[in-house]
Amino acid sequence: METEQDIKEELIKLKKTHPSANHHCYAYRLGANHQTYRANDDGEPSNSAGKPILGQIQSFNLTNVLVVVVRYFGGTLLGVGGLITAYKNSAALVISESVITEKQVLLTYTLQFNFEKLNDIMKLLKQLNCKIIQQEFEANCSITFTVAKKFSEQCIDKLNHLRDITINP
Repeated sequence: METEQDIKEELIKLKKTHPSANHHCYAYRLGANHQTYRANDDGEPSNSAGKPILGQIQSFNLTNVLVVVVRYFGGTLLGVGGLITAYKNSAALVISESVITEKQVLLTYTLQFNFEKLNDIMKLLKQLNCKIIQQEFEANCSITFTVAKKFSEQCIDKLNHLRDITINP
């Protein structure tokens, strides 16, 4: 899941798959900085379902994820405390049993420089595992590349030591 539209589409699919379920409670978190998130109780008492699910997403430090707990009423009233426990444990179990895929956050930069700097720049980009996306080699050269966010500061520092180059984010 990478967008709120992805979330909406997945929820529609789940509701079609489980049309007679009483509740489709969920939480999601999106973005490298966890900036987009939501918890939904879907008719359960306030904060008894979505918030415990979101709490598990946070405790596993996940992002770009949707966790949905589909609940069919079985005739036993759990009470608010019981619901919180049930939703929290269900979310924790499904997350712990899931395959978690880690992705690196990449930053993109464009360098502008004179041709004589080309060899030094190419060596440095290779050393830092940068991926070149676009390049132009003329009297004034240009390279657009990506680098893992965790190495970006080191990369920019080393490039700045080469002098006479322009770095644009």
